[in-house]
Amino acid sequence: MIKKLTIMFSFAEIVSIKGKIEYLMKPVLEQVRLGTAQSILAFRYADKSFDAPWHFHPQHELTLIEESTGTKFIGDYVGPYQTGELVLLRSNLPHCWKNQLEEDRQARSVVIQWDKGIFAKIPELAPLLALLRAAARGLLFTPTDVEELIADVRRLPSLKGHQLYVQLLSILLQLSECKYITLSENRFIDDLPTEYSDRMSKVHDFVEANYPRKIYLKELAQLVSMSEQSFSRFFSKMMGRHFFSFLNEYRINIAGRMLVDTDWPVAQIGFACGYESLPFFHKQFNKFKEESPSKFRKRHRG
Repeated sequence: MIKKLTIMFSFAEIVSIKGKIEYLMKPVLEQVRLGTAQSILAFRYADKSFDAPWHFHPQHELTLIEESTGTKFIGDYVGPYQTGELVLLRSNLPHCWKNQLEEDRQARSVVIQWDKGIFAKIPELAPLLALLRAAARGLLFTPTDVEELIADVRRLPSLKGHQLYVQLLSILLQLSECKYITLSENRFIDDLPTEYSDRMSKVHDFVEANYPRKIYLKELAQLVSMSEQSFSRFFSKMMGRHFFSFLNEYRINIAGRMLVDTDWPVAQIGFACGYESLPFFHKQFNKFKEESPSKFRKRHRG
């Protein structure tokens, strides 16, 4: 017999839980104000913590972590980060870094953001353009491969005008020859047909609003005016996996963030993420994270 979660909540507590989850998980659109005088923004960040929420913006971004350790959230990826990491993100990919607070240590980074389309689509820049397409999933570069480039990245905030443009172009071309690992399972898709984009937008909005409860395939099919069989084929083609696999992955990534960001008991987090069965929650968490929720929390919170 499957053991059910026994934690009970009042209606007010359920509303409070849902509100906290939405605050933690909804990416915020960040306005990167470049204006007409420049297409690249390069700056240094230094403070007690990386205080940006999970956010996205229409610019590409290259981030170098100069100091601090903690957890990074890139798309649907949740994992640790450390000093010296260099990460490339394509436009509109949600992300944030959460550092471990230490009295004698700041959170420091170098961030470069630039508008799409500033590099021409010409044969000579084909490796760079391929790199940016791959960055739709977020790229973490191999430290030994980029070791000699770190000093050049650190100099970018001190450059202006064409010097900044030329140096960034040079760095990106060199990065196109470096080894990296992809982070997020989901990726940005260019030139998506409008009707496909509209359907997927409706599906994502529905999942975001309803994942704490049981979701039926017929609800999604009706939402996008398709039969259940047609919707299943459509979703698998678009996302590379069945809907319920995506839903479990979505819920488990929310659970991972909650394990790091809150002190809620594991069972409470499982319930809040839509799991009525604690054993099933543990099974799904082990499937996607390859460790138990308790071990995940202990490892990421040090």
